[in-house]
Amino acid sequence: MSKFLSKCWKLIKRIFWILFIGQFVYIIMLRWVDPPVTLTQLGSLLRGDGLKRDYIDLEKISPYAGLAVIASEDQLFPGHNGFDWKSIQKAMEKNQNRKRIAGASTISQQVAKNVFLWQGRTWFRKGLETYFTFMIELVWGKKRILEVYLNVAETGKGIFGIEAASQHYFNKPASKLTKTQAAMIAASLPNPARYTVKPLSKYVNARYPWVLEQMNNLEAAPDIQQVLPGPEKVAPAPGKGK
Repeated sequence: MSKFLSKCWKLIKRIFWILFIGQFVYIIMLRWVDPPVTLTQLGSLLRGDGLKRDYIDLEKISPYAGLAVIASEDQLFPGHNGFDWKSIQKAMEKNQNRKRIAGASTISQQVAKNVFLWQGRTWFRKGLETYFTFMIELVWGKKRILEVYLNVAETGKGIFGIEAASQHYFNKPASKLTKTQAAMIAASLPNPARYTVKPLSKYVNARYPWVLEQMNNLEAAPDIQQVLPGPEKVAPAPGKGK
């Protein structure tokens, strides 16, 4: 019996090391290679919602798209280490008397979840999300994280990424998105299957002007400019950056 248990333990350790090394190599590969189909995208297919996506390089994305998602989802993105600790602390305080876990996810955490994991709010998944967030911050860097986010984020029912969203909603490539159009897409991100861009839902209609205002406030910041996509950076609004 002891020999059998010893063999089982050796097998478990071997499998663990294979999986650990494999996921580490995979993280490094994704520094340059586009992610294959994600679990969220696969779920969309299985539900019958379809799958529209078209991965594109950061240089082919309007800088307004990057600015919009930062303004809407994670204004501290250029400077944090993957986690917004103040927001996490507030969420934990709210979760003390809740069965469901309230989120406080940064763009980096959302990328870790969307690329490597599944949707859900369990502590186990959040633990894995913490690990993958740390790793992509360490290996990828901010511009790659933003590039992957803009390519894999769900932007509508069965629609993933900024290029597919731009083509679907505005019949143009993501490189040609205007500030307002980018703000509309970003405003839908909390629940893009429900908060639709076209037809324009009440939520998006009410939220996108706020996103535009935040974009105007942030666009002149040097740390924001450094991570934005596109061959040219956005021009600060009049009166900004002086």
